Amino acid sequence: MSPAYPEDSVQSILSPTPWWTSDDAVELRRGRLIRAFAPHVSQEPKTLIPEGRSEATIHDRALFRVEPLRINRPPRQTQLPVAALPNYPGEVYVVQRAKVRPVLVLSAGGSEVSPALRRGTPRYQTAPTLLVAPYYGAEQSGSRGGFPPEFVKRIRHCEYPQYMWDILPIGGSSESILRLDHVQPIGRHANSYEILPYRLSDEAIEIVDTHLAWLLTGSLRAESILADIRAGLLELG
Repeated sequence: MSPAYPEDSVQSILSPTPWWTSDDAVELRRGRLIRAFAPHVSQEPKTLIPEGRSEATIHDRALFRVEPLRINRPPRQTQLPVAALPNYPGEVYVVQRAKVRPVLVLSAGGSEVSPALRRGTPRYQTAPTLLVAPYYGAEQSGSRGGFPPEFVKRIRHCEYPQYMWDILPIGGSSESILRLDHVQPIGRHANSYEILPYRLSDEAIEIVDTHLAWLLTGSLRAESILADIRAGLLELG
């Protein structure tokens, strides 16, 4: 069940406490491993600009161009109606590269809003979401950029608050990097994710929570388990 973790890792130091546990329940909860489309947030976003119709009487097709989306130069609102892409004041259509990645559920999205309170409100105000953080493959190859080995070692030794090292129980990449600074919402509906049969143990979730609090506050709790483990790992160089 558990991958073979190297000795200089949080997961190995916590052993025999498991890091990942099997979970066949169809349940969204903190610490669950799922797959979802994760956008490349570091890439410059693009926007769709409608230019006209390929056929004047066809309202579900249009010709578009793609331009960079800049905060100081928002595109002008178009008056060209397209059935599949309706226009709303102040809104634009964003085009981004994305990839299906394993992601970790950090929050199942809070409490449901009662139907009485949802009545008459736009869906975006109350639609349930998940908060997830994506994993990226660490190894470098001819087809994968990956992370430099020295950088991976420093991440494994907990040098940075925004990165966490791991070996996922689903195969694929031999090492993975969790980007806590890429936390993002996804829709809590079946088209947004695929549930995988694994979740973090309670002890592992505690470590992730401490790591996330370190990133959010800029301070790692001195009395935490993570702080003790990190101090020992950093001594290894």
